[in-house]
Amino acid sequence: MDKRLGAVAVFCGSNSGNIRIFRDKAYEVGALLAKRDIALVYGGAKVGLMGSVAKGAYENGGVVVGVMPTFLKIKELDNKEITKLVEVENMHERKMEMHNLSDGVITLPGGFGTFDELFEMLTWAQLSIHKKPIALYNINGFFDPLKSMISNMVENGFLKKVYLQTIIIESDINIILNKMESYVAPDLEKWIHSSEDI
Repeated sequence: MDKRLGAVAVFCGSNSGNIRIFRDKAYEVGALLAKRDIALVYGGAKVGLMGSVAKGAYENGGVVVGVMPTFLKIKELDNKEITKLVEVENMHERKMEMHNLSDGVITLPGGFGTFDELFEMLTWAQLSIHKKPIALYNINGFFDPLKSMISNMVENGFLKKVYLQTIIIESDINIILNKMESYVAPDLEKWIHSSEDI
């Protein structure tokens, strides 16, 4: 297989959720990235799913790069058992740095912050700011309501169907990584003719 992923950014919750499968699957993501020699770029915290995915990568010999705003580091949320911690000024810089350091994004379950990160990456793809693969790891059907909402956006004319090609949604992490490695971004620039196309 033509390996095209040197590093993947993982967006996920600073909480672990209320069922164990979320934590277990997050650990498996980190472990698999390490085994496939793909560096993990994540939010830098030692708690929640972020801590689990980092632990999975680190304990299996992977490269783990955390990106954390100063105000969160001061609260001692940073993970000491990682390869490198990049300190930034704010949340926006964190997203930009994670984007710059990675070749694609995998989103795991999470809350407002996770969805903020996901939708900013999707918006940048929509505007052709980047052409990197964006994946949702649909653990335990977590993203099923979001899939329905995205379909609703298309049906109501707020999102062009072509933009669906920028999202990989799967419940198997191996399938996700395989699709990310073979991902070819759709040609979106021709769709943007006026503000109505955005």
